[in-house]
Amino acid sequence: MFPLPGTTLPVTPELYGFAIVASIILLFSAGLETDLPTFLRFSGKGSLVGFGGVILSFVLGDLITVLFFDDVVHFMDPKALFLGTLSTATSVGITARILSERRKMSSPEGVTILAAAVLDDVIGIILLAVVVGVVKVETSGTGVPWGEIGIIALKAFGFWLISTVIGIIVAPRLAKNLKRFKSMDMIAIISFGFALFMSGLSEMAGLAMIIGAYVIGLALSQTDVAHETRERLLGIYNFFVPIFFTIMGMMVNFEAMKGVLVFGLLYTAAAFAGKIFGCGIPALAAGFNIKGAMRIGAGMLPRGEVTLIIAGIGLSSGVIGQDMFGVAIMTLLAASIIAPPYLIKTFQGGSGYRSKLKDKDIGNIHTIELDFPGQKMADFIREKLLEGFRNEEFFVHKVDYNKQIYHIRKDEILITLIQDEDKISINTTPENEAFVRLLMLEEVLDLKDFLSGLESMKSPDMMGADLLMGMFGVPSEKK
Repeated sequence: MFPLPGTTLPVTPELYGFAIVASIILLFSAGLETDLPTFLRFSGKGSLVGFGGVILSFVLGDLITVLFFDDVVHFMDPKALFLGTLSTATSVGITARILSERRKMSSPEGVTILAAAVLDDVIGIILLAVVVGVVKVETSGTGVPWGEIGIIALKAFGFWLISTVIGIIVAPRLAKNLKRFKSMDMIAIISFGFALFMSGLSEMAGLAMIIGAYVIGLALSQTDVAHETRERLLGIYNFFVPIFFTIMGMMVNFEAMKGVLVFGLLYTAAAFAGKIFGCGIPALAAGFNIKGAMRIGAGMLPRGEVTLIIAGIGLSSGVIGQDMFGVAIMTLLAASIIAPPYLIKTFQGGSGYRSKLKDKDIGNIHTIELDFPGQKMADFIREKLLEGFRNEEFFVHKVDYNKQIYHIRKDEILITLIQDEDKISINTTPENEAFVRLLMLEEVLDLKDFLSGLESMKSPDMMGADLLMGMFGVPSEKK
């Protein structure tokens, strides 16, 4: 959202324009990284945790603003609404990176945190749209009637829900048609073009542009071109995102923060309490023990790009001043410093889930294990298998550059290949296991034919220089 007429920003319009484009890239990337099946699988528990955290955080953030400032006279004041919305944001990216590093992404707490964090961002974006709509109504001088607020909320939720459902349904066919270009660079550019187009539609509908970018990213996240799109846009991401954070930092006025330092500390404490108790208590009702509830509450603490985007829109629209923008930055910095080590510490110890997981909760995954005489043979077979998947038009990407872990994807088929020295494990769903075994058999038969061909060349001369020259197409001098 660009600044409203008459609004003064501490940066030039050109720089702020760069920040807007960067925010679209950020939310598009966040949507691409969202694990929709995990979110849906734990949607019940995640929704309970997410709504609990959003409601308590919003109420505390809004209430403390009303109590602290004399010019904020009621709960529905735009300034109170904006600070309440600011306190609801959770960084999906920061939380996911921490869980991934600790190898807790697939744990009950991990998937619940991820589902709740995604829901938090979605609700935060919808709340942002509602607040922006309220501001526009107030600037028109007509007041803020409850009916108008209801229409704004319904419009925001309806736009997100309808566009998301349509996007998820259409995305597989869209990805299939995009692959006809036979160029991943072209696919990435067109995908990002759709994100810009949907962002424009969001702005035309009176909502925040980042909603449209997130919707397109979320829809494409379950296609086989999602990872390749992220990889191709990495250069643009690395160029714009530092500019975004730099511009957000430039917009902080430390002089203006002096008068609200006490409020900033109270607001930060309220934002922390809203997540720890608002998410932790519902987690107890969702089947987690005290340890699991603490982990989930800690996992919902990190703030990141969504907080900055909401704060930037609030500043540009004139709802909050530079002092409140500084309070938002203070909360983000405190969460960035405290939340990661606290989250890591809470994951020490046993399980945080009271009952044993069933297959339907963790996903019914079959593992095919292969043992080889040595690592060189395992390396050779791994490359042959990966080449076979690529020949079948699968997208193959390495997950960990320090270890041999690969994700292999085509349409709805997702396969994970892991090599540990002389052992290879392939994880896939039961419906895809037959296909994986067939492809492995084809590669083994090709390898057997190749070895049989070598075995038939028993002549020492042929196994020497003539063989090498023949392999490179150089005719032999022997008659």
